[in-house]
Amino acid sequence: MYDEMCLQCFLDNQLKLFPEKVAETLEEAEEFLEDCMAVVCKNVKEVKAYWEECGIDISGMSIEEIKESEEVFTLPDGRFLIVEG
Repeated sequence: MYDEMCLQCFLDNQLKLFPEKVAETLEEAEEFLEDCMAVVCKNVKEVKAYWEECGIDISGMSIEEIKESEEVFTLPDGRFLIVEG
């Protein structure tokens, strides 16, 4: 479900969301992301739609604020990984 780019990005940036590492390997990262039902979105519009579906109030948030949210990991290819801690 999560490609290597998602897993590596999460491993490299997990301290943005968590006070200590929750995964050390790609396998642990995949297991963690599956357990917390992380979501991969193609673009910011999908991130906004996902959060709205979840009932998260993002009114008044700019695109940059959404991208900089601690739950949002920007992947090198322009996709976004949403991990709710």
